[in-house]
Amino acid sequence: MATSFKNNPSDKGPFYHGTKANLAVGDMLTAGGSSNYQPELKMNHIYFTGIINGAGLAAALAKGDGAQRVYIVEPTGEFENDPNVTDKKFPGNPTRSYRSRAPLKITGEVTDWVRISAEQLQQWREKLAKNKGEIVN
Repeated sequence: MATSFKNNPSDKGPFYHGTKANLAVGDMLTAGGSSNYQPELKMNHIYFTGIINGAGLAAALAKGDGAQRVYIVEPTGEFENDPNVTDKKFPGNPTRSYRSRAPLKITGEVTDWVRISAEQLQQWREKLAKNKGEIVN
Protein backbone atom coordinates (compact mmCIF):
# COMPACT_ATOMS: atom_id res chain seq x y z
CA MET A 1 0.00 0.00 0.00
CA ALA A 2 1.38 3.43 -0.93
CA THR A 3 2.01 5.91 1.86
CA SER A 4 0.59 9.37 1.31
CA PHE A 5 2.53 12.59 1.84
CA LYS A 6 0.04 13.50 4.56
CA ASN A 7 1.24 10.68 6.78
CA ASN A 8 4.86 10.44 5.65
CA PRO A 9 6.39 13.82 4.77
CA SER A 10 9.33 13.78 2.39
CA ASP A 11 10.78 17.03 3.77
CA LYS A 12 14.47 16.60 4.62
CA GLY A 13 14.80 19.86 6.58
CA PRO A 14 16.48 21.75 8.00
CA PHE A 15 13.90 22.04 10.77
CA TYR A 16 13.29 24.64 13.47
CA HIS A 17 11.46 24.95 16.80
CA GLY A 18 10.54 28.28 18.38
CA THR A 19 10.31 28.69 22.15
CA LYS A 20 11.29 30.89 25.08
CA ALA A 21 13.14 28.07 26.83
CA ASN A 22 16.89 28.46 27.22
CA LEU A 23 18.27 25.19 25.85
CA ALA A 24 21.61 23.86 24.63
CA VAL A 25 22.90 21.85 21.70
CA GLY A 26 22.28 18.20 22.47
CA ASP A 27 19.16 18.82 24.56
CA MET A 28 16.04 16.90 23.59
CA LEU A 29 12.62 18.49 23.14
CA THR A 30 9.85 16.08 24.11
CA ALA A 31 6.08 15.91 23.91
CA GLY A 32 3.96 16.33 27.03
CA GLY A 33 4.18 20.08 27.56
CA SER A 34 1.22 22.43 27.85
CA SER A 35 -0.26 23.92 24.70
CA ASN A 36 0.61 27.57 24.07
CA TYR A 37 -2.97 28.05 22.89
CA GLN A 38 -4.93 25.98 25.43
CA PRO A 39 -2.78 25.78 28.60
CA GLU A 40 -4.96 23.09 30.17
CA LEU A 41 -4.14 20.75 27.27
CA LYS A 42 -1.04 18.53 27.54
CA MET A 43 0.37 17.97 24.07
CA ASN A 44 0.98 14.45 22.75
CA HIS A 45 3.42 15.74 20.12
CA ILE A 46 6.33 18.15 19.76
CA TYR A 47 5.90 20.63 16.90
CA PHE A 48 8.41 22.02 14.43
CA THR A 49 8.66 23.66 11.02
CA GLY A 50 10.92 23.92 8.02
CA ILE A 51 10.55 27.73 7.98
CA ILE A 52 12.74 29.85 10.28
CA ASN A 53 10.26 32.75 10.53
CA GLY A 54 7.45 30.30 11.35
CA ALA A 55 9.50 29.07 14.29
CA GLY A 56 10.15 32.71 15.19
CA LEU A 57 6.40 33.35 15.33
CA ALA A 58 6.00 30.31 17.59
CA ALA A 59 8.74 31.71 19.84
CA ALA A 60 6.95 35.07 20.03
CA LEU A 61 3.66 33.37 20.94
CA ALA A 62 5.22 30.95 23.45
CA LYS A 63 4.35 31.29 27.12
CA GLY A 64 6.95 32.62 29.52
CA ASP A 65 9.17 35.61 30.02
CA GLY A 66 12.34 34.28 28.44
CA ALA A 67 13.95 35.53 25.26
CA GLN A 68 12.53 34.35 21.95
CA ARG A 69 14.69 31.52 20.62
CA VAL A 70 14.72 29.52 17.42
CA TYR A 71 16.54 26.21 17.58
CA ILE A 72 17.66 24.01 14.72
CA VAL A 73 16.25 20.57 15.47
CA GLU A 74 16.57 17.06 14.15
CA PRO A 75 13.68 14.60 14.45
CA THR A 76 14.73 11.36 16.18
CA GLY A 77 11.76 9.37 14.91
CA GLU A 78 8.82 9.47 12.55
CA PHE A 79 6.93 12.70 12.02
CA GLU A 80 3.79 13.80 10.23
CA ASN A 81 2.23 16.94 8.80
CA ASP A 82 0.65 19.04 11.56
CA PRO A 83 -3.09 18.39 11.13
CA ASN A 84 -3.90 21.64 12.96
CA VAL A 85 -2.77 23.63 9.91
CA THR A 86 -2.24 21.20 7.03
CA ASP A 87 -5.33 20.90 4.82
CA LYS A 88 -7.37 22.43 7.66
CA LYS A 89 -6.13 26.00 7.20
CA PHE A 90 -3.54 25.77 4.42
CA PRO A 91 -4.12 23.14 1.69
CA GLY A 92 -1.07 20.94 1.32
CA ASN A 93 1.67 21.98 3.70
CA PRO A 94 3.05 25.36 2.56
CA THR A 95 3.94 26.21 6.18
CA ARG A 96 6.12 23.07 6.38
CA SER A 97 4.58 22.40 9.81
CA TYR A 98 5.15 19.00 11.40
CA ARG A 99 4.75 17.11 14.64
CA SER A 100 6.27 14.03 16.22
CA ARG A 101 5.78 11.87 19.28
CA ALA A 102 9.54 11.20 19.22
CA PRO A 103 11.95 13.76 20.69
CA LEU A 104 13.63 16.48 18.64
CA LYS A 105 17.37 16.90 19.16
CA ILE A 106 18.69 20.47 19.29
CA THR A 107 21.62 20.81 16.91
CA GLY A 108 22.01 24.60 16.89
CA GLU A 109 20.39 27.99 17.39
CA VAL A 110 19.41 30.62 14.82
CA THR A 111 19.71 34.27 15.82
CA ASP A 112 18.86 36.05 12.57
CA TRP A 113 15.17 35.55 11.82
CA VAL A 114 12.57 38.24 11.16
CA ARG A 115 10.94 39.11 14.47
CA ILE A 116 7.36 40.32 14.44
CA SER A 117 6.48 43.73 15.85
CA ALA A 118 4.63 44.20 19.14
CA GLU A 119 1.57 45.25 17.12
CA GLN A 120 1.71 42.12 14.95
CA LEU A 121 2.14 39.97 18.07
CA GLN A 122 -0.95 41.55 19.62
CA GLN A 123 -2.92 40.89 16.41
CA TRP A 124 -1.86 37.23 16.46
CA ARG A 125 -2.84 36.88 20.12
CA GLU A 126 -6.26 38.41 19.45
CA LYS A 127 -6.77 36.14 16.44
CA LEU A 128 -5.82 33.06 18.47
CA ALA A 129 -8.07 34.11 21.37
CA LYS A 130 -11.04 34.21 18.96
CA ASN A 131 -10.16 30.83 17.42
CA LYS A 132 -12.52 28.26 18.81
CA GLY A 133 -11.23 25.45 16.62
CA GLU A 134 -10.34 22.14 18.20
CA ILE A 135 -6.67 21.26 18.51
CA VAL A 136 -5.97 17.85 16.98
CA ASN A 137 -3.78 16.29 19.67
